[in-house]
Amino acid sequence: MKNLALLLLLFLYNESGAQTFLTRNGFIGFYSKTPLEDIRAENKQTYGMIDATKKNIAFTLLVKGFTFQKQLMQTHFNENYAESDRYPKANFVGTYSGDVDVSKNGIYPVVVKGQLTFHGVTKDLEVPASIEVQDEALIGKSEFKLIPADFDIEIPSIVREKIAQQMDVRVNVKCNKIK
Repeated sequence: MKNLALLLLLFLYNESGAQTFLTRNGFIGFYSKTPLEDIRAENKQTYGMIDATKKNIAFTLLVKGFTFQKQLMQTHFNENYAESDRYPKANFVGTYSGDVDVSKNGIYPVVVKGQLTFHGVTKDLEVPASIEVQDEALIGKSEFKLIPADFDIEIPSIVREKIAQQMDVRVNVKCNKIK
C-alpha cells in the first residue's frame, strides 16, 4: 500500500511549485436500505492526493478495509461480492473542474470526473463534489450512487429482490498540504 501511495505521489507531484495535498485516512462509505436488512460499510484507510495546481485527484483503498456492523456481512461482502482476495484494491484517478483558491478558506463546488476501478472493472465516473479549503488542508466531499451490477458483482437470485440495486456512496477526505 505504501508503494501505491508513493506512485500516486509521483504521478501527481511532479512540479516543485505544485499545491499537493495528501491523506492516508480518508473516509469512503456506502449504504443501502433494503427490506431484508440495511447494509452500511465504512473504510477509514483511504489513501488520496489532490494536486490543486493541475486539478488532479487520485484515491486508493484496500477493499478489506471496509468494516460492517455485523461480521457476517463483512465476510459475505469480501468473499462473495467484492472478492477482495482476487481484487484487493479499489482506485479512482481523475480531475476536478471548478475554481478552488487554496489561499482562501471556503467551500468550493466542483465536478469530479475520472475512472473508478473496483472488482476488476473500470468505469467512467462524473459526480458533483465540494472542496473545502481549511488553512493548510483540502477537504473533499461527495455523495453519489453506484450500481454493483456495473462492476460485475453478482447478487445470488435467492436474495436479489431483497437487496437494493444501487448503493449510496459518501466520500469525506481531509488532505493535508505536502511541505
